[in-house]
Amino acid sequence: MNTVSTTTGLWREKLGALRWASLSLLVILLDQVTKAMVVAKIALYEIVTILPVLDFTQLHNRGAAFSFLDDASGWQRWFFITLGIGVSLAILVWLRQIDPRRQRLLPIGLAFILGGALGNVIDRIALGYVIDFVRVHWAERDFPAFNVADSAITVGAVLLIVDTILDARRARREAAAAAANRE
Repeated sequence: MNTVSTTTGLWREKLGALRWASLSLLVILLDQVTKAMVVAKIALYEIVTILPVLDFTQLHNRGAAFSFLDDASGWQRWFFITLGIGVSLAILVWLRQIDPRRQRLLPIGLAFILGGALGNVIDRIALGYVIDFVRVHWAERDFPAFNVADSAITVGAVLLIVDTILDARRARREAAAAAANRE
């Protein structure tokens, strides 16, 4: 037996879906690099038009999604740091328990959410706010600015929804097969 394949197999068996945490590290790296580039190249509130519906800018968000609680007195920073770390720990535990052979999208979705959450936590700890820089708009309508971490959380959430739908379909098929076998 090949020692490398045995070691790899044991690693996969021991870690299960937790091995997808490396995807989280990639998300964190991409998030932090893009934010650093924005800070280096774009002044606060400056708008750089990329497409008629897409701008890059530099905004500081002390709140949560859609700038929720952005104007609070400062307590929200530590609340969102604690929440982000708590959610991240829960995701790590969840990833450890997933059978990646049975649920393939779930660990990928959770890894995206984990990377996004920690990317924004890093900003909150280091800066006291999250750097947002992607601004999508149509005519006079603006979508709230976001960043790579926010995008990863969104992609992860979509993958969790798709996984839930696929899992429900799989369960119905298995139940139907079990009923047919009993007959």
